[in-house]
Amino acid sequence: MTIPLLEVQDLQTVFHTEEGAWPAVSDIDIRLEAGEILGLVGESGSGKSVTGFSIFGMIDAPGEVTQGEVLFKGQDLRELSAESMRKLRGDRIAMIFQDPLMTLNPVLRIEEQMLEAIDAHQKLPKAQAIQRCVEALAMVGIPAPEKRLRSYPHEFSGGMRQRVAIAIAMLNHPDLIICDEPTTALDVTIQGQILYRMQQICQAQGTALIWITHDLGVIAELADRVAVMYGGRIVETGTVAEVLDAPRHPYTQGLLSSLPAQATPGARLSQINGMAPSLSGRVPGCAFAPRCSRATPRCVDEQPPVTTIPGRAFRCFVPLEAPAP
Repeated sequence: MTIPLLEVQDLQTVFHTEEGAWPAVSDIDIRLEAGEILGLVGESGSGKSVTGFSIFGMIDAPGEVTQGEVLFKGQDLRELSAESMRKLRGDRIAMIFQDPLMTLNPVLRIEEQMLEAIDAHQKLPKAQAIQRCVEALAMVGIPAPEKRLRSYPHEFSGGMRQRVAIAIAMLNHPDLIICDEPTTALDVTIQGQILYRMQQICQAQGTALIWITHDLGVIAELADRVAVMYGGRIVETGTVAEVLDAPRHPYTQGLLSSLPAQATPGARLSQINGMAPSLSGRVPGCAFAPRCSRATPRCVDEQPPVTTIPGRAFRCFVPLEAPAP
């Protein structure tokens, strides 16, 4: 078997408090091939962003990655020094944040910031580096890219700033980009344009994506596979078509049922009762048990194991029935 681009095994990240160490994510297993797009979906507080930051090596105190492996091209990133990780970030692995101002310095022109991102990892003649910046801005749909290089971040709209952040992430043609809800704050038209651009980039350059979102509609349009998270664990994985057409975990079914498009016109929208648990409010067993209509006493007391079938995996003692062949 070939070595996957990214393989995360048994990852756990905790946050230390006065009451003890609370696990934010546990038992995370992810496998990603070159050029593949994985959608990481779930409610706020499910652990999606913590998973992305853990892979990227950006968990700061009081957080700590306490166990597991993050294998990038077979190399465990957790064993690298801080300097080695710094060289890797922005070069072979990049991250796009929900707020582009986390990437952009408000007092520097776009040109300076993009040139700095290139210079940190490879030495190019200035004219060649500027040309790469122009091409990156054009790739994400920035009009008049030569002119806009001289602009400051505040001279762009929110959607344009996010495009610039994506262009900076793409500058060094990384193998993997982790996208932490980068289109959530944008209007639907701009969101659609950016999703289309990202698909084009992945196909053209073989870049793999982990797209973190709470929007199943985005996942349906963009991703090849989906991992559904709840309570700090991945509760279901599979191809987008299989998971969205025939979910096996009750939580996945709840998310799908709550989509407005699934409701009968004029009828009350469906919702999942209750709220996602806090770090200190999770039960010993399945975190979804307090909200699940199918839960049994065993669900509350025991952690469901992973059930694996061809192309699918889920954590549930009482899964939904598989569709008839």
